[in-house]
Amino acid sequence: MGRTRLYRNGELAGSGFPVADVAGHLEDESSVVWFDLCAPSEDEITLLRDELGLHELAIEDAFTERQRPKVDRYPTHLFLSVYAVRYAGHEIRTCEVDVFVTRNALVTVRESEDYDLSGVQRRWDSAPALASSGVGFLLHGLLDDVVDGHYAAAEQLDDDIEALEDRIYDEKPHVGRKALQLRRALVQLRRVALPMREVLGTLLHREHQLVDDVMMPYYLDVKDHTLFTAELTESMRELVTNLREAEVAVQGNRLNSIMKKVTSWAAIIAVPTAISGYYGMNVPYPGFDQRWGFWVATAGILGLSWFLYVMFKRRDWL
Repeated sequence: MGRTRLYRNGELAGSGFPVADVAGHLEDESSVVWFDLCAPSEDEITLLRDELGLHELAIEDAFTERQRPKVDRYPTHLFLSVYAVRYAGHEIRTCEVDVFVTRNALVTVRESEDYDLSGVQRRWDSAPALASSGVGFLLHGLLDDVVDGHYAAAEQLDDDIEALEDRIYDEKPHVGRKALQLRRALVQLRRVALPMREVLGTLLHREHQLVDDVMMPYYLDVKDHTLFTAELTESMRELVTNLREAEVAVQGNRLNSIMKKVTSWAAIIAVPTAISGYYGMNVPYPGFDQRWGFWVATAGILGLSWFLYVMFKRRDWL
């Protein structure tokens, strides 16, 4: 899919044109332009600085890796830094997306192709009636796609945490390493998802004049999704923290059960050992060298052993 789009009077007028033509389209006040820069060249950076008149600090932030999700306000434009995420292999993979918002242009700067903008463009194509809202419409599609990605990653992470909880009661759980991986992934997700509440809250301020009455409900819906994602990550943090403690508790209970069984069998074995030891003394005793003495000893061993076995079984020690 193309990396440029032109809207004129609320209708899609062109796409896929060269980035060098953007400056010419922006001369028309009825035009709204979106273009994407992925690992931009020096010429494209010059376009941002000279043709669009973007602030040098904003450009510096856009090409400095690992900015915190934020919104910066400059005299002629806004600068946003957000992160698209993807959950794979118990890891959170992030892609920084920096956004310049002017009166009639939306510029996205991606650090790599890890984040595919086709989902954003499908959102724009699915709601052409909202295109008359200009840049606010374009920015909503981008933020909606990013926030939905956060929520999808949070759901997948939550499923893995629940699956790991079920494994605690397996015979050999070994959840320690997996719990650390999930905890690390959760920390990475929270780092990029939680600040989105502040980003949406800042954009909804009337002083920016970015979100009109038509787009306001849609932005509020995106903000609700960010709050829901934040609540989900908050609950998962407690679950991940308790996973290791739960495993230790289960192992402790299993060890106690084993110790009860070992102790019970040791007590049962002690009975024939004691009786046979008594009759093994090298002195005369009742029943010495008599057949009935052998049968009394045997009956005592079997009877007492059976009694202990039944008693331990009733108490759930065996």
